[in-house]
Amino acid sequence: MLVKGDAVKIADFGLAREIRSRPPFTDYVSTRWYRAPEILLGCQKYSISIDMWSAGCIHAEMATGSAFFRGDSEIDTVFKIFRKRGTPTEQEWPGLGELPDFKPTFPKWTRLPWSEIRNIDSQLGPHGTSLLDQMLAYNPCKRISARQAVQHQYFTAASAAPKAAERQAW
Repeated sequence: MLVKGDAVKIADFGLAREIRSRPPFTDYVSTRWYRAPEILLGCQKYSISIDMWSAGCIHAEMATGSAFFRGDSEIDTVFKIFRKRGTPTEQEWPGLGELPDFKPTFPKWTRLPWSEIRNIDSQLGPHGTSLLDQMLAYNPCKRISARQAVQHQYFTAASAAPKAAERQAW
């Protein structure tokens, strides 16, 4: 963990490599619980959006106090994701059916509301769950970028509140 002033950054460079690396990439990019579903489902061409999935998992873990998708194998992790987020469809994630390890026979779960998942909605509030939704988007092309995430209302509203309180104190 990196700390500077009131900013905390979570970092693990154990599997780091240059961004210029060429596919096919390894599927061993992070601890299984934090792996993006495209990797768990066998995708070998992926982008840095996998890091935003991992950041979303950490965001949820910090709010709930335990790993969010705690699977004991790749398929168990996939099913833990599907049980909470709903089983994805080709409409929300074009190309899903082409992933090597995706099976159309997978169970079809519907998405659970945040209020039914370890009461995460009361821990994060509407801005936090909005950010979490965008970090944990199934379609990697729709996942929020790091640049967009730091501009999200979850962070801007949180940083604006103390400044307004400081102005009132004057």
